[in-house]
Amino acid sequence: MEEGTSKSPSNCRVTEPAEGGDTDPFQWDTREDCEVRQILDRVADKWSLLVIALLDRRVLRFTELRREIDGISQRMLTVTLRQLERDGLVRRTVHPVVPPRVEYELTALGGTLHTTIRSLVTWTEEHQNEIAAARADYDARAAAEEDAPAGVR
Repeated sequence: MEEGTSKSPSNCRVTEPAEGGDTDPFQWDTREDCEVRQILDRVADKWSLLVIALLDRRVLRFTELRREIDGISQRMLTVTLRQLERDGLVRRTVHPVVPPRVEYELTALGGTLHTTIRSLVTWTEEHQNEIAAARADYDARAAAEEDAPAGVR
């Protein structure tokens, strides 16, 4: 088990209500031992997102996943797949042949998460130019501050 990962759900609280308002149901406890935070940490991980995206409506072997995910190590892919399997998002099937053939696919629960990931990718595609412009603006301001005389900063 990953260090810091609880085996059982912890008592997480919804954040305190805003002044004069109701509790916000879209807020969660940000403590490290909160189950919601742990799940978000897992499903928002870059490797998990890529694995879930690749397994959409198809079954892939370990080597196929590794070949498709640029930059992932064998160990990191193994850890990611185990965590996704433990969370019920990925199903691992071992076929009793020599050599053993292991395949991975999304569970029904994993498929529902893929829909959410697709929305995130769509948002990113729609706003990539705005983000690129904001980055360029930030970098230009940071460079100008570096070049400014010490007393002006």
